[in-house]
Amino acid sequence: MEHPSIPPQLSSRSGLSAFWQQSMPLVCMLLGAGLVSGGHYLATNPLPGSEMAIAQPSTPTVSPALPGAATGSPNQPNDRLGLSPSANPTNFVSDVVKWTGGAVVRIDASRTVATSRPKGNHRFDDPALRQYFGNQVPVPPSTQIQEGVGSGFILDSQGHILTNAHVVDGADQVMVTLTDSRTVAGEVLGTDPVTDVAVIKIAAEDLPTVKLGNSDSLEPGQWAIAIGNPLGLDNTVTVGIVSATGRSSGEVGIPEKRVSFIQTDTAINPGNSGGPLLNANGEVIGVNTAIIQDAQSIGFAIPINLAKKIADQLIATGTADHPYIGIQMTQLTPDFQAQLNRDPSSKLTIKSDRGLFVVQVVPDSPADRAGLRAGDVITQVGDQPVETIEAIQQWLELQSVGRSVSLTIERDQTSMQLDVTLDQLPVS
Repeated sequence: MEHPSIPPQLSSRSGLSAFWQQSMPLVCMLLGAGLVSGGHYLATNPLPGSEMAIAQPSTPTVSPALPGAATGSPNQPNDRLGLSPSANPTNFVSDVVKWTGGAVVRIDASRTVATSRPKGNHRFDDPALRQYFGNQVPVPPSTQIQEGVGSGFILDSQGHILTNAHVVDGADQVMVTLTDSRTVAGEVLGTDPVTDVAVIKIAAEDLPTVKLGNSDSLEPGQWAIAIGNPLGLDNTVTVGIVSATGRSSGEVGIPEKRVSFIQTDTAINPGNSGGPLLNANGEVIGVNTAIIQDAQSIGFAIPINLAKKIADQLIATGTADHPYIGIQMTQLTPDFQAQLNRDPSSKLTIKSDRGLFVVQVVPDSPADRAGLRAGDVITQVGDQPVETIEAIQQWLELQSVGRSVSLTIERDQTSMQLDVTLDQLPVS
């Protein structure tokens, strides 16, 4: 995935482009993007359904002495899961695997892609070779098959499986392998590249299913368990904690996504994509999706509340709605305001020291049609003050396409309101 490029000009205003080139901080395209962060990161690959391989993070050792060991206490996960204590001591991780592991599947996706065949003076096109060998001269194939492996989990008895969009992106064939060794063909009902969520449907009976948790209630330090098929090693279990919540897509290095990620130190490797991140009660709290290249113990998951919302739309219509304004912007701070005001090339004097500074307006976008301009400062959306890009993204995701919303802006030190009718986010 690539960061959005920054246009050479912000607007037709004289001098604003020159100021931007000298001092503008990183910006973000509000096409569903988070704040752009520097660094070399990797989140997804188109089809193989896995992330770039990195040094494998270390996995914390879990002993029966940890919370959840089978001692028969009613406060322990064993009893909450309805699992009877066995004669052999176990721990809460083992219980989670028993409770949920059967609903985790392996996804093998393949697609046919065109290959570039040399033209012109290629040796296989040499008439001399044709004279002696005729049609027996080897000719490179015009297509090849790409294959990838990912993970997923069964949502319901109807056979709906939640996974990552990049696991099945462009796939001609999807095969799903269950933990009982059954392999069945999967139908991709829909993919949403904006959140990297996809839904597959299989026709099979006696399907185990997962239980969904509430990702909005997560706190750093809580247990996190991943089950998936990393590096082709099926049904692999790793354990760690929730390292952080609300990581913006820009911080993760994939600013074109509209996701506030869960960060975890649970080992996530290529092939884990689309698998569940679980809490100590065996409930799904996230969809494992991204790792940072060359880092250890840093992985990311899509919160399950968002993933389920998108999955429901994909099951119903095959597509997901993402309201869109159409601006490129950066966060306004007191330091940035001072730079703008004292630099004569900016041609701007800004009164607000908080808000979102509009860098560029996308032509023929809702913002453009509403009259928004580069150099405006958005201070309020509806009746809510807005100071961060993440805040306006989260607000946008709660809106509906076609709705008219009011933006309070500052222009030439004057406050004014503009009504913007939201469009569907264009996805290239």
